[in-house]
Amino acid sequence: MFTRLALENGEIFYGEGFGASGSCAGEVIFNTAMTGYQEILTDPSYCGQILTMTYPLIGNYGINPVDFESRQPFLRGFVVREACNHPNNWRATETLSAYLKRNNILALSGIDTRALTRIIRQSGAMRGVISTEELDDQELVKRARTAPALSGQNLLNEVTTPVRYTIDGDGPRVVVLDLGLKQSIVKNLSKAGCEVVVVPAMTIAEEILALKPSAMLLSNGPGDPKDAQQPILTVKKLIGKLPIFGVCLGHQILALALGADTYKLKFGHRGANQPVKDLESTKVQITSQNHGYAIDEKTLTGLDITVTHRNLHDWTVEGIRHNSLPIFSVQYHPEAFPGPSDSAHIFQRFLSLMEA
Repeated sequence: MFTRLALENGEIFYGEGFGASGSCAGEVIFNTAMTGYQEILTDPSYCGQILTMTYPLIGNYGINPVDFESRQPFLRGFVVREACNHPNNWRATETLSAYLKRNNILALSGIDTRALTRIIRQSGAMRGVISTEELDDQELVKRARTAPALSGQNLLNEVTTPVRYTIDGDGPRVVVLDLGLKQSIVKNLSKAGCEVVVVPAMTIAEEILALKPSAMLLSNGPGDPKDAQQPILTVKKLIGKLPIFGVCLGHQILALALGADTYKLKFGHRGANQPVKDLESTKVQITSQNHGYAIDEKTLTGLDITVTHRNLHDWTVEGIRHNSLPIFSVQYHPEAFPGPSDSAHIFQRFLSLMEA
């Protein structure tokens, strides 16, 4: 199927389509992970985006029902150099193309993903359109330029759980505010013995306190953190009332609730090999990341907050803690999946905070 990717800067890539047909628009970004495409596809943090994989061969071990991180893929489109149509894995139940088609996700293969990645690195993440329709190139570029920007979209209601649910455990009760939750976070908490109560993103503070939790976790999720006005208000009301741990988008929302600011990165951090330095232990962890926004460190001044982690590529803030309240957060994904388990100890730190 003849398919094109048009960028808002006028660049057009011609390739072969797979998955669904039609047209889709979103912010074009890239991920440098070499494995874990299934977990990446089902990470709700990609909602509103067209994802490019820099590793050239994708789909070679197929799709299985065990490794999903959410109920469905929420990304707008998928771009690869080569898509494998004949996977070899005893766990595989379907091909990558069949899975994407079943979930109405457009995908494009056969393009120079290195060239596309260089454009994004040099010019920044930009809007794009993937299309199998018979439209001229100028029309596709026009559609890309008029597509909605990532900021300003209401993505949380699209990815959050529609209803509250509980995973039983004998340990402390942890409320997870689902902003686009990866199930590996729940699995880590459950493995530690916690009773996990997952609530929708728009749950208000009074409803959370009524559950009598020992602590709250703010999950990862998509979009601009400043668009999450209700979660920010909820967190503001809960500060000082219970221990709070933020992950990725939750890290940014926590900072905004504490009075800091955030900004958009040029092309973000997405991959399974991001080096992060723990400033307190001086150890370096290789982390899994997926975010396009970061905390503005200048705005932390006077807020009684300490920066605990930094990204060694660009020195951006990767972790914070409050100096007098039981509150901390990390920008990276401690649950990984995919990625190394260097930072899995962060969940134990969260448990220790509850015990204290």
